[in-house]
Amino acid sequence: MSYQNYGIKPQLVERVKLKLKNPTVKDRIRQLLAHVTKYDLQDRVKVRKLVKSAAVILQEKLTETQEEQIVAFVLAQKIDPNNTFHLLKLWGMFR
Repeated sequence: MSYQNYGIKPQLVERVKLKLKNPTVKDRIRQLLAHVTKYDLQDRVKVRKLVKSAAVILQEKLTETQEEQIVAFVLAQKIDPNNTFHLLKLWGMFR
């Protein structure tokens, strides 16, 4: 299922992708997510905190609705950061 089905705007995704091309920003996001587990990514409170932290790093002002849409999307994906297939699937969604 696409991120757009969760109400996440393609313009936001494109802005984030562009910002992640900056090596400094990419490294800060990588550090934020370095020790995240699949259990963390199924915990609404932890995911919301990660979304807020990432928004600060990316200098994106998210509305409460946008935050909730992103949280709902992440929870629905049941992402396991140690599963290469999951990571490839996500990569494919945002190419």
